[in-house]
Amino acid sequence: MGETSTKPYLIRALHEWCTDNGYTPYITVQVDEHTMVPVAHVRDGQITLNVGTLATNRLVLGNEFIEFQARFSGVTENVYVPVGAVSAIYARETGAGMGFEVQPYEPPEEGAQGATQNAAAPEGPDADPAPGGDDGDDDEPKRPRLTIVK
Repeated sequence: MGETSTKPYLIRALHEWCTDNGYTPYITVQVDEHTMVPVAHVRDGQITLNVGTLATNRLVLGNEFIEFQARFSGVTENVYVPVGAVSAIYARETGAGMGFEVQPYEPPEEGAQGATQNAAAPEGPDADPAPGGDDGDDDEPKRPRLTIVK
């Protein structure tokens, strides 16, 4: 087995940083057949999700997957996202955060040495703000200032 990626650790650290500073952590996700998200909110193959503690229920920021429950247009949905599909995490209020290379999800196979299939080039984080939770009184979210981490 290879070493664990730094990506899930950086996502958890930035989530904690946002929370400790009173910011709202958002993740941008490249949607594919391995992501379980409300498709009505997907734009240009991406979805931006509020992963703040007030917006989520049962949030797990795992090494392989991020999973939680959240309300979209008043309906509770289960969200299940491979960590490799996350292209950014940032503070909604400041745009400060980090961008990541998107890795296609490969289910673990016995004895398989991961041959990378056509790696998806990450799009810039120009996804729409996350749905729900806004009263309209807040300023528009700032554009993320991101650094690509490989």
